[in-house]
Amino acid sequence: MKALRTHAVGGPDTLTLDEVDVPTPGPGQVLVAVKACAVNFPDTLMIRDLYQFKPQRPYAPGGEIAGVIEAVGEGVTAYKVGDKVLSGIGNGGMAEKVVVDAARLFPVPDGVSFQQAASLLMTYGTTIHGLKDRGHIKPGDTMLVLGAAGGVGLSAVELGKAYGARVIAAVSSEEKAQVAREMGADDVVIYGRAPFDKDQSKALAEQFKAACGPNGADIVYDIVGGDYSEPALRAIAWEGRFLVVGFPAGIAKMPLNLTLLKSCDICGVFWGAFVARSPKENAAHVAELFELLKAGKINPRVSATFPLERGGEAIALLESRAAIGKVVVTMA
Repeated sequence: MKALRTHAVGGPDTLTLDEVDVPTPGPGQVLVAVKACAVNFPDTLMIRDLYQFKPQRPYAPGGEIAGVIEAVGEGVTAYKVGDKVLSGIGNGGMAEKVVVDAARLFPVPDGVSFQQAASLLMTYGTTIHGLKDRGHIKPGDTMLVLGAAGGVGLSAVELGKAYGARVIAAVSSEEKAQVAREMGADDVVIYGRAPFDKDQSKALAEQFKAACGPNGADIVYDIVGGDYSEPALRAIAWEGRFLVVGFPAGIAKMPLNLTLLKSCDICGVFWGAFVARSPKENAAHVAELFELLKAGKINPRVSATFPLERGGEAIALLESRAAIGKVVVTMA
């Protein structure tokens, strides 16, 4: 079988398409013929050894898959050959077949494509955990989403609306603003490219405040970091919740006096650790996501697909921050 693998630290251009042996599922495992593998920002970091998890090389990037079970290992009773499944696997997804622990599988709901299924867990899973467990979202909240046109950002727009919030989408272009509007955003802020000097930072804070209204943002969902974070914090409401989700623009240095003046919280959202520590709670979240999907309240937006041999281009597109919605690698 074929697998697109990293053999040494480097960018997406260093990945090679290798011929490898088909793995055999052990006890409690299944062999999945991968049909689609979603690309996520951690994939861009992992191949450069910039992520907190560093798998042993060589390995295939891609932590989110959907496909069909081809074989089951000893002791697996909940699934059978031919079942359509999705899973978050950390890495290994950019391969024609992959072994997965049965406990990490979820059935693909009827009417959901493999591309959509592969795009559900990491983005919407991160966001439902962030909004419910860390942000304590409630109807009537105002939520400011930074980086609102990416996969995680659009999941925040959709879930924010599903939970009754007023959603302000902050994006870097009019094209992305239009997509955010189509996905339900109530208002948009288009920001410039960092770095910002003091006056530019203040101007951005005023843009955020104007969009959020006089009471500010009850929730700030920050997927971007860098120079964008402080202006957003300045637009937060009294006792607001600032959710730290990611920092492709860099790790922000936040003036902590603002947390005192606003009596607000800065909370980390680490979905991967949540899954490992609270699998039952995560399973309940996934079940809720399936219900929201069935009800038409969420709908993963796949904006670009690439065949396996061009998986490096998929990672490069995400790395460029030009991607809108989800980018997916598909198998023949």
